[in-house]
Amino acid sequence: MRNALILLVFFVGLTSAYAQTETKQAFEGVWVSVDDVSNQRKSEISLYVEGGKLYGQIARLLLEEDKGKQCAACKGALKDKPIEGLTIIEGLEWDGSAWTGGKILDPANGKQYSCTLTLEDDQTLKVRGYLGISLLGRTQTWYKASK
Repeated sequence: MRNALILLVFFVGLTSAYAQTETKQAFEGVWVSVDDVSNQRKSEISLYVEGGKLYGQIARLLLEEDKGKQCAACKGALKDKPIEGLTIIEGLEWDGSAWTGGKILDPANGKQYSCTLTLEDDQTLKVRGYLGISLLGRTQTWYKASK
């Protein structure tokens, strides 16, 4: 009986670890950002894990008027770099249920914010950017790009 209980605890733990890995991997891929005001699809962002941390790069600008734009408001090495190809999410770490602790760049104003990414479901991503504490920020909804 004791061995059966130990086996049960082991398999429950293994299943939980597998589920967390599956969830962690569900963030990777291409996501579509949507403008808060116009509700138009703005860009495709490729999320990927490198060295155990999550990063996001603008793969493609979707609005005709944005194509070819540079990050005029950015500072330092990013100043006037093309927005397409720009890494806007850096250094997020997995906490067991969300990616957090890194930064997100808003190319429109050149500012960096603390960032947390959570999945609402397998097709919906909540992207929270904030200054200082999470209460002082805003959340955008991104959608998984169709293949």
